[in-house]
Amino acid sequence: MLDVTFTVKHHRVRTFLIAGNRRKVAWSGDVYLKEILLMTDFKDVIAGGRTSLGIELGSTRIKACLIGEDPSTVLGVGSHEWENQLVDRLWTYSLADVWKGVQAAYAELVADVERRYGTRLENLGSIGVSAMMHGYLAFDDADELLVPFRTWRNTNTGAASAELTELFGVNIPLRWSIAHLHQAVLDGEPHLAQVRSITTLAGYVHRELTGRNVLGVGDASGMFPIDSGTSNYDAGLLTRYDTLAAETVPGLKLSELLPEVLVAGQPAGELTAEGAALLDPTGGLRPGALLCPPEGDAGTGMVATSSVAPRTGNVSAGTSIFAMVVLERPLERVHHELDLVTTPSGDPVAMVHCNNGASELAAWVGLFSRFAAASGAVSASGAALNSDDVFTTLFREALDGAPDAGGLLAYNHLAGEPIAEIPEGRPLFLRTPDSEFTLANFMRAQLYGVFGTLALGMRVLSGEGVELDRMFAHGGMFRTADVAQRFLSGALAAPVSVAATASEGGPWGMAVLASYASANAAGDELDLDAYLRKHVFADAEFETTEPDAADVAGFATYLDRYHTGLQVEGAAISALPVE
Repeated sequence: MLDVTFTVKHHRVRTFLIAGNRRKVAWSGDVYLKEILLMTDFKDVIAGGRTSLGIELGSTRIKACLIGEDPSTVLGVGSHEWENQLVDRLWTYSLADVWKGVQAAYAELVADVERRYGTRLENLGSIGVSAMMHGYLAFDDADELLVPFRTWRNTNTGAASAELTELFGVNIPLRWSIAHLHQAVLDGEPHLAQVRSITTLAGYVHRELTGRNVLGVGDASGMFPIDSGTSNYDAGLLTRYDTLAAETVPGLKLSELLPEVLVAGQPAGELTAEGAALLDPTGGLRPGALLCPPEGDAGTGMVATSSVAPRTGNVSAGTSIFAMVVLERPLERVHHELDLVTTPSGDPVAMVHCNNGASELAAWVGLFSRFAAASGAVSASGAALNSDDVFTTLFREALDGAPDAGGLLAYNHLAGEPIAEIPEGRPLFLRTPDSEFTLANFMRAQLYGVFGTLALGMRVLSGEGVELDRMFAHGGMFRTADVAQRFLSGALAAPVSVAATASEGGPWGMAVLASYASANAAGDELDLDAYLRKHVFADAEFETTEPDAADVAGFATYLDRYHTGLQVEGAAISALPVE
């Protein structure tokens, strides 16, 4: 307990009591004096390097988040927008853009910290790197990239996925790293003779910062099946694959190509001098920070919503949308709609992953934003409407729509969608002549469309008898209170909770994993779930929405129509080929 007594000009003496990392402050007098004390305290934390940095490379934004000794307190943020490119019919990002974006997000965070606290960020206690999962990054023995990064969004691996699923007796989704590798084997790609390592995007960035080729178990579970008993790659399945590949690529040994697997809390290297210069080209960042195992965006979503224990789950909505449900027992059957992955601690998880999330919804909102700007529309304060204003207005309008969206249908498939058996992207909006074509119904249909394919997968999980105590949601579309959250609750027919960190959960979740590694290094023996409950979410407030009966029935009607209408989308793919 620290007792601080001081005098501020024109004010009598104030006494502040600070207890533990929560910085609970008892004071009398003006509130701004509390702020002075906390600002000074945070400044010392930053200067002393008692911080944790989380970096997440998402599909449309690279984000950075800094937290202090209290993981629930965000000290600074930064971000950079980027976009994937369709090159030779494959979705990719260049590695030059990776570093341009990481450096820009970090620089913005440094500026944010200096603006808030008047101190330059030079020392970091711990760092964690997260990124979109899956995909294929293949390197030679000089760590040179052999083919452009193939992201999770590609669906050209159907033959490989089918063959491996049959061989392993485990569902191997199209986007998994092993599916990309085996498709290259089936296609006889010449670069295979030079491959010496493969990894994910998070694994690549981590390796450049530390020199260590490692991966968190959650991200690794999207490369190759994991044995939950060992929290490592399934040794028997590795042997099966080597035997299969030997027929066409003699000498290929998969275990020598994959990164080392670590679980949450384990040390995963230190920031090297080269890594520090790569992250901060100005030279202001000092090396030596502890790095935790790099993770995928699914793992950070689980951490950001405190859903890493059995019977908990979360939905993450962004460019893609997916649900993660921590299992109590193995599933009885193999389902192509469900991936078997793990938490950052290695516990088994059923994942319903949809390639397409809120991008098509955002495109429609962009259209309305342009109309608002062209018409000179202004807010109640007289200022021009910004994109957030338009999002809020349209989301609120959706609340007045019919429970089944008035017969309207929206398909958000900008890319192929395996669960819906859609091989290529064809976003569609459909209605019949007798549909109720109103703005409210249109917006409700667009929001329902974000959850449509996800709901198809969740129906399969429900059929396995999987039960949930809690379902959390995070992502930017949940910032408008009581809209997307309410519709998701109706789609799942279950309560949905959203925390204050819902819109920026990923990089914050990664920063929390970095802080957990620091705590372990200092001797804290809590498991990840206990650490989250005790140190991160002890005082957290969640807004919970119970399913509305009319929404549940209306969405069920919408989903039946949605499933039937997939035939129309299939016809559009045949009739309108992408050049």
